[in-house]
Amino acid sequence: MAGSTGGTRMVSVLKDFMPVSLRGYKRSWLVTDLVAGATLSAVAIPETMGYTSIAQTPIVTGLYTVIFPTIVFALLGASRLLVVGADSATAAILAAGLGGASIAGVVPNSPEWLAYCSFIALICGVLLLLARLFRLGFLGDFLSASVLIGFLTGVGVQVFSGQLPSMLGISKGSGTWLDQQWHLITHLDEVSWPTVAFAVATLVIILGFKRFAPKVPGAIVAVVLLIIVSAATDASAHGVAVVGAVQGGFPPIGLPQGISLSNMATCVGIAFSCFILIIAQSAATSRSFAMKHGQNVDINRDIVGLAGANLAAGLSGTFVVNGSPTKTQILDEQKGRTQVANLTMSAVVLLVVLFFTAVLTDMPKSVLGAIVFLIGIDLIDVRGLRRIARRRMSEFDIAVLTAIVVCAVGVEQGIILAIVVSILEVIRRHYKPKDFVVSVAANGDESYAKAVPGAQSDPGLIIFRYDSDLFYANANRFVDDVEALIDKAPDPVRWLILDAQSVDDIDYSAGMSMAGLMDYLTARKISFALSGADSGLIETLRAYDLLDRIGADHLHDTLSEALDAFRSDEPTRP
Repeated sequence: MAGSTGGTRMVSVLKDFMPVSLRGYKRSWLVTDLVAGATLSAVAIPETMGYTSIAQTPIVTGLYTVIFPTIVFALLGASRLLVVGADSATAAILAAGLGGASIAGVVPNSPEWLAYCSFIALICGVLLLLARLFRLGFLGDFLSASVLIGFLTGVGVQVFSGQLPSMLGISKGSGTWLDQQWHLITHLDEVSWPTVAFAVATLVIILGFKRFAPKVPGAIVAVVLLIIVSAATDASAHGVAVVGAVQGGFPPIGLPQGISLSNMATCVGIAFSCFILIIAQSAATSRSFAMKHGQNVDINRDIVGLAGANLAAGLSGTFVVNGSPTKTQILDEQKGRTQVANLTMSAVVLLVVLFFTAVLTDMPKSVLGAIVFLIGIDLIDVRGLRRIARRRMSEFDIAVLTAIVVCAVGVEQGIILAIVVSILEVIRRHYKPKDFVVSVAANGDESYAKAVPGAQSDPGLIIFRYDSDLFYANANRFVDDVEALIDKAPDPVRWLILDAQSVDDIDYSAGMSMAGLMDYLTARKISFALSGADSGLIETLRAYDLLDRIGADHLHDTLSEALDAFRSDEPTRP
């Protein structure tokens, strides 16, 4: 018995140390996870190498993003499916931020540039840890879905247009996005047609497999096939730029070297932009796939995993990592069940880094450019923009504005604008919410008419519904709207009933405005009643000494009760 008890205790202890994402693992899932992970690696290898053309770091660093960062997230995170690695949006923020900072001696694709990329990943990891400790994960919620769609659309335009020079064999211009496009247009006479041929072949292969054999990773087929063609035809001798020697071996472990702390503020600003996007994008991806499979969502635990993943990235010679919606979708389509699939992907990529980087020497850069070109196109969510336009034009305008700023001004500025505009949109809605005059039919059905002067619920009655909490910014508008309804009512108003189902709170300023409104109503001999107020609102009114002024007999649970009270208060006719 003692031995049995000890064994049970040991199993219990082992379960406590088991990563959250792997708890409850079933042996029957193993083969499926291994196959899904191997398939995922075939997609991740060309994609992550392509992302280095955005981050402007050595190609092998893209592969590094799905080795230790992915492993650390699997051990620390909670999501069973979220794939963590290089991401086009965070790579674009990174490159735009460093490029715009003009740090002395730091140029793209240099060891110093990579060191700063790794340093920013470390800062990002620290910010994510602080977000978990101080429960700041809600910051990601300040990127609304519409703003995120606009932001990623802008990034998509920047990403795909940024690959056109390498696909055409033209030198890449400098300056703003508009400057680079003008450089491209004015240098079209320099097009290298052999380079274009490799790019077009890549597009045809990937799109062909996507159309006719979607389960086959077309990107890896294109890479392998076109490397063979490039080597066989000695493409570099015909003006085709190739990757050249790729330094393989185990990822370098240690702190980035050559960092000047005088540039700390710049690096923190770039890291903060990445941090906001990581929380918003990773949380949305993790939540959507967990809900799809009926699993619990633990965003706080995932933030810990993402913090560890970015710290691992900074300590293993690579750049910021993020949860990838596209790769997570691929893993789900391959029936992957847990992070075992992602660990399998990491193992495959590590083998490539250790033993097979030499085969990448003859890869044309236009092949990678074409792969990233398609990734950029996929980021442009036309369907999402159409849905937003159909349902709320104001949010569509914000999404388009965000996309334009990302392209015309910069990615980092775009993320800042996205946050600011999202907050302003929330304030705008609460400042000027929808308000209605409610009518109740004889059968109890309620109808809502826009609250415009001249509207009334019944002769002598206005039932007013205000779809927002009352706070300092909208309290005076609330009072003005009520007074306008009373002044322009077709019949003298005897009762005002506030349908408070949408009013959860009243701040101090709004309480003072409410007191002024009640003075106005008293002077006009108009009775004031509340309908549907919850306990929290009632306690707030009591704290502001407004509850006694309203009177317990004028607090009603439903509109029907309030309407009955109004009708029982009919004046006696002579």
